Amino acid sequence: MDLFPRAWTALQEAVRSLEGGQWVAPSGCTGWLVQDLVAHLIIDAQDVLVTLASTTTTTAPATLTETSYWQPAGEAPDGTDEESAFVRRSAAAYGTTAWLHHHFDDLAVAAVRAAAAADPAARVETRDEVMTVPSYLAMCVLETTLHHLDLIAHLSGMDGPPAETLAASRAMVADIAGFAVAPSLDDRAALLVTTGRRAPSATETAALGEFAAKLPVVLG
Repeated sequence: MDLFPRAWTALQEAVRSLEGGQWVAPSGCTGWLVQDLVAHLIIDAQDVLVTLASTTTTTAPATLTETSYWQPAGEAPDGTDEESAFVRRSAAAYGTTAWLHHHFDDLAVAAVRAAAAADPAARVETRDEVMTVPSYLAMCVLETTLHHLDLIAHLSGMDGPPAETLAASRAMVADIAGFAVAPSLDDRAALLVTTGRRAPSATETAALGEFAAKLPVVLG
């Protein structure tokens, strides 16, 4: 649970540092500009608040963990699906990135506070499933870390996710994929390559060995 505020606070700082044209630079999500990704992050923060408020009995058996929550998909979104279009329209509807940033920042602060106040022994409901609070927040750490990488994918001089959230996210992706990426790849590179956010170099492909053919692992 300690990693959740670190992941979200680092992401907030990255969004706060955005200037001018950086908002309309491409993000690491196909079809989305940086401002579109921030609009999506607003939805993510809302989901955190809704889920942490959707508690069930502590005796309810957990049906998902932080890794079984994710279902590897066949192909990555190409930016033409309805959800992607909705996010782009939502970002444009703000009219100014100042309002977009303000809404994101408010919700991100609230999400971190809600996580800090959550009972670690509680169970929450999401997607008609049950998760423990620590498992749910760990899942969010992975999503937040990947989107932080998406945010800064085409921007220079931007801080990336904290080292500890990169390491934890790498371990979760390895569990989801069913194999660990070669230790010669650092945590950031391992996440980018495993999830298809960039193609592996020739050296990385050699280090991946037989697992190179199993990439990317698209999380859905």
